[in-house]
Amino acid sequence: MLIACVVLLASACGGPSGTDDALSSAIEATPSPTTPGPSPAATEARATETASSTDRPAVTQTDTDWGRMWDALPPAFPVYPGAVETEVDASVSAAFTAGDANPEEIVTWMQQQLELATYSTEALSGPLEDGGFVIDSVGEAGCRIETIVTPAGELTLITVRYGADCPFE
Repeated sequence: MLIACVVLLASACGGPSGTDDALSSAIEATPSPTTPGPSPAATEARATETASSTDRPAVTQTDTDWGRMWDALPPAFPVYPGAVETEVDASVSAAFTAGDANPEEIVTWMQQQLELATYSTEALSGPLEDGGFVIDSVGEAGCRIETIVTPAGELTLITVRYGADCPFE
């Protein structure tokens, strides 16, 4: 199509001799199969960029006693300020530790943030015998989220089960 445009433009501007020159220039500018392409490093950088923006690895789901859940949290899920992601077992979607933060303070913040993200609080339990709290949240189309905040020595553990019926965006 580019060649046709160049030929059309050249013939309008200079007649037959201009057409041959323009056509020759267009053919020379068109890469041939033997023309080297971008460097492997440039190709790898573009592939990495594409993978991170559109081809993110698929997040899996797991069946647990709690129910089917995502094995991770979506990027927009609220995380308590200063909390650090920690190793998780297959029974939760994600786990975080927060320094010496008060569990009641954390659960209040989490409940507010989940409600701002359009999840309603179905139940708030606690303080439990271990000093922890549980927030049961619900969203549209059967979405369920369980957030457990538990003191663990000098740290506070925050675990989240993010139901498979919840959106993952």
